[in-house]
Amino acid sequence: MLFTFLLVVHAIIAALLVTVILMQRSEGGGLTSGGSPSGLMSARGAANFLTRATAVLATLFVAMSIALAVLAATRGSDAIDTSRAAAPAQTAPATGPAPAAQPTGVPAAPADNSAVPLAK
Repeated sequence: MLFTFLLVVHAIIAALLVTVILMQRSEGGGLTSGGSPSGLMSARGAANFLTRATAVLATLFVAMSIALAVLAATRGSDAIDTSRAAAPAQTAPATGPAPAAQPTGVPAAPADNSAVPLAK
């Protein structure tokens, strides 16, 4: 229950983070050479609401990711889930004599494929 709640909160934080990032004005350049490096650390840039909101949401996102990873690793049980296991195939009982055992190291005879037509 707690894990599901935290997962929903994490998805909301992620959506808010994407929204806040997309609302910001592009300073031109991004990772390329175009923006001025002094604009990044200016008083106006640090006081900007969207910049602070991005930093807070990014910190919350990383913290929630770590918390969810720890919870997911510790909440599981050691039991193996067999609900999706394939049922063993039901075979008809063999009629007739049992085949002779092959000596070790001798390959079995190939299957008779005479009924299968060859591709042309």
